[in-house]
Amino acid sequence: MPAHGTVAARAEYNNMRVMMNNSSATPLSLIVLLCLALSPVVATAVANAEKKCLYVSSYHRGYAWSDGVERGLRAVLAGHCEIRQFDMDTKRNKSVSDKQQAASRARQIIEQWQPDIVITADDNAARYLLQPYYRDSDLPFVFCGINWTAKEYGLPYANATGIIEVAPIRPLLQQVRSLLGTVQNAVYIGADTVTENKNYRRFAKIASQEGIRLRAELAASQEAWLQAYHDAQQQADFVVIGSNAGIEQWDRESVVQQITGNSRRLSVTNHDWMMPYTMLGFTKVPEEQGELAGRVALSILDGASPSSIAIVPNRKWDMWTNRGLLDSAGISLPRQLLRKSKQVQ
Repeated sequence: MPAHGTVAARAEYNNMRVMMNNSSATPLSLIVLLCLALSPVVATAVANAEKKCLYVSSYHRGYAWSDGVERGLRAVLAGHCEIRQFDMDTKRNKSVSDKQQAASRARQIIEQWQPDIVITADDNAARYLLQPYYRDSDLPFVFCGINWTAKEYGLPYANATGIIEVAPIRPLLQQVRSLLGTVQNAVYIGADTVTENKNYRRFAKIASQEGIRLRAELAASQEAWLQAYHDAQQQADFVVIGSNAGIEQWDRESVVQQITGNSRRLSVTNHDWMMPYTMLGFTKVPEEQGELAGRVALSILDGASPSSIAIVPNRKWDMWTNRGLLDSAGISLPRQLLRKSKQVQ
């Protein structure tokens, strides 16, 4: 029910307390009056409890980005609806067939459980579930974590709106230039995935606008990633570290050991989980995606039409530095920057 209804009910409850203190009414009649005063509040709680929210993640629990989105979403939705989650697990099961089968399983859950709203995270849920099966349907959807633009999926729909994921690329590149002076060539190193190809293209476009030539080395294995990193120390003015999500059998300790002492170029990233392997990060905040999506979902559950809610980007980012890697490479950053940044432990 609307918030003003709840306030009115509480005011009525307070009136009943005054009557109980000052009236000669019988205890039974006071109890009846009290129940009537509280009934709107109880009805609202029951209505909220009856709502069903399905959360479809493109990836899996244990993947840092997805875990952060989930935390933000659950913090907002808690107490407002019953939450059920389905993980498509498309970082580890990457074929088109795998993704289509995962979307089919999500669709079965929707048809059987009949949620009041579906919240999706990241591109594959939009590409394989929302777009082919629920475009302009009666079931409302809220998406989040779609990289850079939702236009490739034809969004928004009459029943779908949400949050796009943008990285602070330009501020990061401008910071690199302020630190290094003239920079002309850089290498982007990430996993060989659809998402990382998309991220690289966006990075390259903005780098070009900043007068920087950026080429990609997208790796399918840890060995290939390390080789690309080693080569970049000789071939680039600085290194952009993309996501490692999608590289199987990644060993954090082994990678850290092999790059420490063998790094000569400044490395930067937009992913906080890549900071153990990176010197400087301007990173997105995954919890923000979940929080914003949760707020939009609650607005729709309260009666707003998805088509009346604009698609918006995230607004926040964190600054990180990795002093151990910086020191091993003999690279110094300004004291003020180090003081303002979060530190890799």
